[in-house]
Amino acid sequence: MPRVLLSSPDQKALLRLEPDPHGQWWTLNHAAEADRPAWYASFGARTPVELIAAFTDALTNPAPALAASTPSDPYEPLRQSAWQPPTIGADGLVSPDGTAYVQRLGTAQEPGAWFVTASLGPERKPVWQARFGERTPARLVAAFTTALTDPHPAARTDSLRSLPILDPDVVTRRTTDVLAVHVAAALEERVHALTARRTVPPTTPGPPRQPPARNSRSR
Repeated sequence: MPRVLLSSPDQKALLRLEPDPHGQWWTLNHAAEADRPAWYASFGARTPVELIAAFTDALTNPAPALAASTPSDPYEPLRQSAWQPPTIGADGLVSPDGTAYVQRLGTAQEPGAWFVTASLGPERKPVWQARFGERTPARLVAAFTTALTDPHPAARTDSLRSLPILDPDVVTRRTTDVLAVHVAAALEERVHALTARRTVPPTTPGPPRQPPARNSRSR
């Protein structure tokens, strides 16, 4: 399997893909900044790409303060989607169908890392897990949990090479025909949307300057 290393233009963030069937495939490490210590995020092999993209899109947003659609509390999107605390004395929130669990370790005084775990049900092995360090910006974790609660279906190609459904009682499949031109257009629209975020709006020209009044004398 290929290994990939991607670094941000300022060399502060490094995204590493190291395929490991028993560990986290995607790892992002961010260097310390003046107002924040170093932090990390990692994603297991089967983490849906839509969730990873939501995280990286929020990371690369050049105007995060203007992204009002993303809450600052990672738990807020889950509460709005009827996630509930676990029945047995642990912290965090569980999805209504019991297949996903979001937990933050530590205490209110000393909060720890975030863990997002997906499984096929209680007492079953995880299918994938995402981890965020205690210093990872909350808005990035919230972007991930917002995407996690998105009710829209995840589009996948239907072929002999597709990943099999691990449990047909948990995952619902629906087949539809999509023209290749529409798939290409969707990718192009995404690229344009991300590029548009970095377009600097033109500055509004100020009123033209008036020439200084000349002093005149009348006789």
